[in-house]
Amino acid sequence: MAHDTSESTGADPAARTDDAAAFDLFVTGPVFLDIIFTGLQEAPVGGREVLTSGMGSSPGGVATLAVAASRLGLRTALGAAFGEDMYGDYLWSTLVDDEAIDLTMSRRWAGWHSPVTVSLSYDQDRAMITHAHEPPQPEDRTPTMPPAKAAFADLARDRPAWVDGAVADGTLVFADVGWDATDQWDAAALRSRLEGCHAFVPNALEAMTYTRTDSPGAALERIRDWVPLAVVTGGSSGSYAADAETGETAWAPALSVPALDPTGAGDVFLAALVAGTLREWPILQRLRFANLCAALSVRDFGGALAAPGWAAICDWWEAVEPGSWLARDYAFLEDVLGTVEHRTYGRAVATIGFVGTRHDHPRHDPAQPRTRDFRIAPSGE
Repeated sequence: MAHDTSESTGADPAARTDDAAAFDLFVTGPVFLDIIFTGLQEAPVGGREVLTSGMGSSPGGVATLAVAASRLGLRTALGAAFGEDMYGDYLWSTLVDDEAIDLTMSRRWAGWHSPVTVSLSYDQDRAMITHAHEPPQPEDRTPTMPPAKAAFADLARDRPAWVDGAVADGTLVFADVGWDATDQWDAAALRSRLEGCHAFVPNALEAMTYTRTDSPGAALERIRDWVPLAVVTGGSSGSYAADAETGETAWAPALSVPALDPTGAGDVFLAALVAGTLREWPILQRLRFANLCAALSVRDFGGALAAPGWAAICDWWEAVEPGSWLARDYAFLEDVLGTVEHRTYGRAVATIGFVGTRHDHPRHDPAQPRTRDFRIAPSGE
């Protein structure tokens, strides 16, 4: 499965045909400082100390989607509020210096601290505790979206004002909703908020609850008429999609990997889905790629900083056993990996005082011949 990198330019050809678009993806929303604990043997209970074997700090919230997209080579802009505190310093410098994310649309606020989330990972799931205050927001300050090929909109409570302009400009708006805290699950109201959006990507529980169905596939059949691209993520049961533009429906199985921390896997999935969509890949290929990126992200802790770049994807591909179902399903990576920049990225560390660096991956230098010297059998065969 060796691939030719002799013509690699280091650029990601993610369907960059629209020169008017300054960015491939624009995301906006709250950014958190995530503190993740892993290795818990049980859930915390009152009056009892629980020791954990792992801890990491990382940007979180919508920054997870931005980081995951940038690591896949998408020119990414983020509009968010940051505090002028140590947390804000860490988040801002990590996103700009380490992850090459444009923060022109973001703002720092004096006297306001960045939100903090503590994530407790155990039993292949996680519980989260968040402390946050609404940032100061003058009434005349409406978020302005830069020209972008795609954008992410959180439609949990309402439809952001910028979405109408984005739709009118031809931006592909990928929407999500999250858990309905009101417990109303009003499908009619949601459909209204989705008007003009390109994609809707709920998880299976959200999709089934909104549609009053009892399986991800049945939920997909309901929501496929709401948007051109409907995707339901089912975790270990795989992902489901319907593409109205091509008439295709698809299901792709999840990949079995040793899971350390599931925080942010859904955002990583969405970033990979956007990347595949901008490349105009077939829907099944997009699902497989998104499943892969999400699976690779749960092997490390840290949400955003666990997102894989192309070097991590290449390392995984080189370890796939030839002739396996993984080699068959992911054969498209052969054509992709020779055209992208292979770079490793910093991972989450226990304190925000240690900031990981980004550096070239010497094993993927296009000028050097590359060989495959080891193989592993795919998990779950």
